[in-house]
Formats: sequence, structure tokens, C-alpha cells
Amino acid sequence: MRALTILSATTGAFAAVPAAADEVVITVTGLRSAEGTVRACMTTEEKIFPKCIKDPASHRTVVKAGEAVTIRFTGVEPGKYAVALLHDENDNGKADRALGMMPKEGYGFSRDAPVRMAPPKFRDAVFEHKTGRQDIAITMRYFL
Repeated sequence: MRALTILSATTGAFAAVPAAADEVVITVTGLRSAEGTVRACMTTEEKIFPKCIKDPASHRTVVKAGEAVTIRFTGVEPGKYAVALLHDENDNGKADRALGMMPKEGYGFSRDAPVRMAPPKFRDAVFEHKTGRQDIAITMRYFL
């Protein structure tokens, strides 16, 4: 009987401890200024990447720019994801371009996927999130 009481007390103690939230924590470096914001979007949808704002299930946030920026997405289900970042220096909510095609503001992608005449493909930026906390680093890049 005493063992049963100890067992139920211990089980209750474990039940009171909240489970660790599944999260992806992104450290962004290489920002050329602390002006504006950093817009981040993380999706599992290959067909729409990097325009993952079209994915209602995507994780999105906007944070103030700085020397280094930390972005935290919580409640992340296991799966394959890719992240797209924009350093929106004038905070107008869009990626400004010169001559209609060259980015005037900073950009970055998970796995620091290279940009060659166009944004990277999902397969170049994809990473697998299992459970728990996952830290990734992205270096912001600038074309102009």
C-alpha cells in the first residue's frame, strides 16, 4: 500500500512538469544595420517556398533588427522545413528591388542556401525538425 502511495505521488509530480515545447531557434547574423525589421517565415510547403506567406500553416514573425537577432518559433511539429528571411530596412512590408529584380535589402535562408540568379529551391534550404529545441544559424546577405 505504501509503495502504491509513493508511486501515485511520483506520477503526479511528473504530470505536473510541463513538456518541453518543440521549438526552432534561429540566430541571424550579418545584418548591415539595425534599421527596420527582420521578417521570418518557416514552411513545410516546397511548392510555395520562399513565398511561404501563402501557407496559412507556416510559422511567421517580425522582429526588430539589430546587430544579431534571435527568432523563436514554438509549437513546431516534426517535419521538413525551410526558412526565408528578409531584412526589411525601411519596414514597408515588402522586399524592395532595384530595376525590378535585384534585391535592395538583405535576405537569408536556412542552411545558408546559396542564391544563384533566383531564390534557392526548398531542397537547398530544407532541414528536418524532430522534437525538442533545434538551433539554426542564418547569415544575412546583401546583393546591393
